[in-house]
Amino acid sequence: MTLQSDPVLMPGQLLARGVCRHLSGAHNFAVVEEFVPERGKRVDVMALGPKGEIWVIECKSSRADFMSDGKWQGYLDWCDRYFWAVDEAFPTDLLPEGTGLIIADAYDAEILRMGPESKLAGARRNALTRRFAIHAARRLQALRDPGAMLDGRIG
Repeated sequence: MTLQSDPVLMPGQLLARGVCRHLSGAHNFAVVEEFVPERGKRVDVMALGPKGEIWVIECKSSRADFMSDGKWQGYLDWCDRYFWAVDEAFPTDLLPEGTGLIIADAYDAEILRMGPESKLAGARRNALTRRFAIHAARRLQALRDPGAMLDGRIG
């Protein structure tokens, strides 16, 4: 067996990694990066908490990255709490009021401002939790058996 080196990660992916480490370690959340809650939407991090709570975290690596993202409000319908994750140099005064704030780097993160709670409807929570579980299981299987993705056994 050969060891593979880490792929080169983009700045936003490094922030996502730190956020995932923090949420899974300090808060006991299950996390998935680049999750699609519905067609046409892709969140940077979706986190499923120990009590079934669902958080969405969008990672912004620069002012330009934030300014070019006009779709974030469409993610509010897919979570109980919404957060921005940025690095310590990011101008946080740009971020909208009424959203959570996480300061992160590639290795860890800290929640500075809790996103306000807006509970999902039960039917949406159930459907989203199932989609999260299926997505996570497929991603794990693809890591354990990369060839299965190539021949269409995992879809």
